[in-house]
Amino acid sequence: MVNETRRAVVITQSGQPKGVLLDFESYEELREATLLLKLIAQGEADAGAGRALSQDDVFSAARARLSSR
Repeated sequence: MVNETRRAVVITQSGQPKGVLLDFESYEELREATLLLKLIAQGEADAGAGRALSQDDVFSAARARLSSR
């Protein structure tokens, strides 16, 4: 049923929600989306705190490291 509909099934105990059953593909999609949102939030926090470099600076540093090899 879960694999066919891809709809979550809420598991209850005494009428209260206690868990959720997902098909594996939906779980993986949810997990990847959550991780992406965490990375975006971390990047925004880093940029807001001044811990970010411009694209030009990043590429210049990368070229310098590659040419020194």
